[in-house]
Amino acid sequence: MKSIIIVGLGNFGSSVVETLLEIGQEVAALDRDERLVERIAPRVTLAAVGDGKDRKTLERIGARDADAAVVSTGDDIAESVLTTMALRDVGVQDIFVKVISDNHARVMEKLGVTETVFPEKETGMRLGKRVASRWLLNYVELTPGFSIQEMVVPHPWIKHSLRELELPKQYRVSVVAVHDVLTDNITTIPNPDEPLRDSDTLLLAGKVEDLEKVSEIK
Repeated sequence: MKSIIIVGLGNFGSSVVETLLEIGQEVAALDRDERLVERIAPRVTLAAVGDGKDRKTLERIGARDADAAVVSTGDDIAESVLTTMALRDVGVQDIFVKVISDNHARVMEKLGVTETVFPEKETGMRLGKRVASRWLLNYVELTPGFSIQEMVVPHPWIKHSLRELELPKQYRVSVVAVHDVLTDNITTIPNPDEPLRDSDTLLLAGKVEDLEKVSEIK
């Protein structure tokens, strides 16, 4: 179990708190808005109303002993920068920051944060790719340049086996799993000789440019 500090309890910060609680992590939460703190307080280890830029406040919620922190302070870039610096000052090493622009991300990266998260941009990218493809259902970039995507079986592939399609050779992508949506059965080691059905979805992994070629199949 990790001890994690969440600074900022807006929609994004609250969603992170809920996810961490679901997987059994220890969470301390901080926000200036008393209503947001009161709403989350019964469920977390510690919740406080206060300023994330203040080191004493951070120490009061256990930041010195925290394994990681998430900074989600809304649209105020200066607030997130100063909060990050305060967390660094009290000894937090792993800091994840919600950013609102590419410039904001660059500033945070220069401060040496563990990771920046741009929810609006990432959601927009996923939607754009979804709208542009007949087959794409979901898309997650795991690392820069490498992604996993879920897609329905393109019409030209139906009744063909994975062996026939030769996806690693033809598209340089790997089939991670096959999901039959009618039976809800997920096969993580698909039979290469079993024909694909129109009720199947595929989970593919590969480089972004290779997955995009698959998504563009007519």
